[in-house]
Amino acid sequence: MAKRTLDTYFSTPSKKARADEPAEATADTLPGPRSVTRTTNHSTYPWPIPHLPSHVASEIELLVTAQGKEIRDQQDLDLLYFQPFIPKSIERELFTFLRSELFFYRVKYTIKRFGKETLVNTPRFTTVFGLDETSRFADDGLRIVEASDPSKTVRKDKYKCNPRPIPECLDLLRRVTEANTDTKYNFCLVNYYASGNDSISFHSDDERFLGPEPAIASFTLGAKRDFLMKHKPPRDGEPELETRDIKLPLASGDMILMRGPTQPNWLHSIPKRKGAEADRGRINITLRRALIPAGTENYYRYNVGEGGCYQWDSSKREMVPWPSRMDGTR
Repeated sequence: MAKRTLDTYFSTPSKKARADEPAEATADTLPGPRSVTRTTNHSTYPWPIPHLPSHVASEIELLVTAQGKEIRDQQDLDLLYFQPFIPKSIERELFTFLRSELFFYRVKYTIKRFGKETLVNTPRFTTVFGLDETSRFADDGLRIVEASDPSKTVRKDKYKCNPRPIPECLDLLRRVTEANTDTKYNFCLVNYYASGNDSISFHSDDERFLGPEPAIASFTLGAKRDFLMKHKPPRDGEPELETRDIKLPLASGDMILMRGPTQPNWLHSIPKRKGAEADRGRINITLRRALIPAGTENYYRYNVGEGGCYQWDSSKREMVPWPSRMDGTR
């Protein structure tokens, strides 16, 4: 992949917000360790989300030239592995910023297993932003309109959930990743693994609403955690494949791009781990592209749900339930 220059993808922004970027709101200085005045806000947000500090944003903009290592040495495998993508100069600050400023959820949901309904408590904190490609947010950042006809507001019954725009602090990373990987993304899913007890079991991101061979860009910030992969077992009548299980020790700043036939044929997981490293906390950011409304419904159901949100408490060093207040303060 040829190196790109910053000027190729970014130009001086106009005063009018672009249609494909989230609406911005100006707020008074927020409480916290830094003074910020620029935020992204939306009616679905419990509080405004600040923009990144300027020096962090400047470093991320330069990542259009990042180079990854291709891993294609096994059947149905196509990975691009960046060690790192986000440089050491900002990875810790970015981790701290996102953990402090984003709102998270601990989703509970029921699924049917062996004919019985089972309650699942998500073993990690999650949050999600974005909208499938059939719709987009209007220029005012408030209404959702049809992508095929931006003058037409979507039907009220098109979505049972409440989609929300990607905040600028994450959308910048989305735009830079698009430029670097020649892939479009419209969803940003963020997982927070508070300790080594938080995990995600073997699964593949091969839902129909992502298309036949989806590309998933997965970033690690914070604690190093093992990323395991194994080929799906053969279907009835298919021959056994000679494949090896994969273990990648993803460190803070690393990014793994899974693309091509990988999702339909391979499973991946983050297992539980013991030790001080895992207990430092890990943020995982994944970028993906949903094609139809079913994708939007799925992401908000399983990553937002209907319960209250959590925020990081720096004094307690843990996520705590966010108490809604009439005055809107945090």
